[in-house]
Amino acid sequence: MAGIGFVLRNLTRRDDLMGLVSGYGYSALVATGPWIFTSLALGGSLYAGSAFTTWEEQAAFRLIIIYNFAFSLVFSGPVIMVVTRYLADMVYKRDVKEVPGMVMGALTLLMLIQVPVAVPFYMFFVDLEPITRVLAVINFFLINGIWLTGVFLSALKDFNPIIRTFGIGMVLGMILNVFFSEQYGMSGMLTGFNLGLGYIFFSLMARILSEYPYRPVRPFAFLRYFRIYWELALGGFIYNLGAWIDKIIMWTAPESETVLSHMVSYPDYDSAMFLAFLTIIPAMSSFVISMETSFFENYLTFYRDIQRHAPWERIDKNHKVMMAGVMESGRNFLILQGSISLTAIMLAPNIFDWLGVNYLQMSMFRIGVLGSFYHAMALFFMILLAYFDFRRVTLGIQTLFFVTNAGFTYITLQLGFPYYGYGYFLSTLVTFSATYWVSFKLVKDLPYQTFVKQNASV
Repeated sequence: MAGIGFVLRNLTRRDDLMGLVSGYGYSALVATGPWIFTSLALGGSLYAGSAFTTWEEQAAFRLIIIYNFAFSLVFSGPVIMVVTRYLADMVYKRDVKEVPGMVMGALTLLMLIQVPVAVPFYMFFVDLEPITRVLAVINFFLINGIWLTGVFLSALKDFNPIIRTFGIGMVLGMILNVFFSEQYGMSGMLTGFNLGLGYIFFSLMARILSEYPYRPVRPFAFLRYFRIYWELALGGFIYNLGAWIDKIIMWTAPESETVLSHMVSYPDYDSAMFLAFLTIIPAMSSFVISMETSFFENYLTFYRDIQRHAPWERIDKNHKVMMAGVMESGRNFLILQGSISLTAIMLAPNIFDWLGVNYLQMSMFRIGVLGSFYHAMALFFMILLAYFDFRRVTLGIQTLFFVTNAGFTYITLQLGFPYYGYGYFLSTLVTFSATYWVSFKLVKDLPYQTFVKQNASV
């Protein structure tokens, strides 16, 4: 992402307003593009398809998409984290001949892992028509494929075709959704949506294979990284599960709804938390363009001077510059995200009126905005820890997030409706506090960590 950030930062340095708008606009789409595009397409599909389908069919369609996104993200996390690390090492060595093979191998492994999850659930557990069962499974696998291709696209630094692909695919999905839903109801909605996702997935695969025009070799060479970087694999599972565990627990609330016999949800909570999470998009955009790129430059200077056996005075100076940069980036991130969160909380009634959202979601939205604020801040420091390869520390923080989000959400669920959302907020507050303390302690002692703790010869 730092590589993309440098390209986008050059846009913002053009001497015109459009350069600034383009840079930050593209960075927002790069940082959260799949999530934004798919959410907009889902909303558009539900709105357009409402003229030809019943409320029950719309609810079932929405829930299938939500379940597929949640469980595909959780169960693909280990594979995606390990593949990302393997790709990063290949890029660092300037030897990417194995990328086509790795794409095929990773995709095969991902599908094999997901078959025991999706097939029994849709084929035997949920009450659906046979054709709809098949379409739901296909949707699940397409979403998994898109998660995986995103890893390789981040290394291309060519954002225009990527964003265009997502835009065309989502528009295509909405149009076909309307076309097929008129004749086939919910199955038609899924068919149209799947065709849009299919266009995205196969277009991205074609883009990757054209950028890496090598014969597929050693498709499963990355598997050895599961043993070396098991913390990354486990962390990918635990963190993604932690991000969804409060929603899953809240699906058991008295106000929840049951669709298709066994598929439950709490639409008010899900919608409120989704809107709350949208508030971090501007901060993530700024992070990609300015904060991560500035930090990356200081990071490279620090370690390159160590590799070149620079004198201690220069290494110490580089360390202080990097510390100051982290402090400045953290402060800027805090001010930007804090201002956005405060504005969203104050203007919540106007936002709800404009979007036509049920006012019962107001308190959950406001506390969710605060939770998203601390979530974004914790993520900022977790990314810094990942740069320094503090894998076990990061895994501990991710586990803390999962445990606290599950525990606090369960407790607040028992306390009743006025406390809904406070579980997520308290969890992100605790996680951010722990991440902040650990990050500054480790970065402050970075020379000791580099020369002693992480030195294999000591």
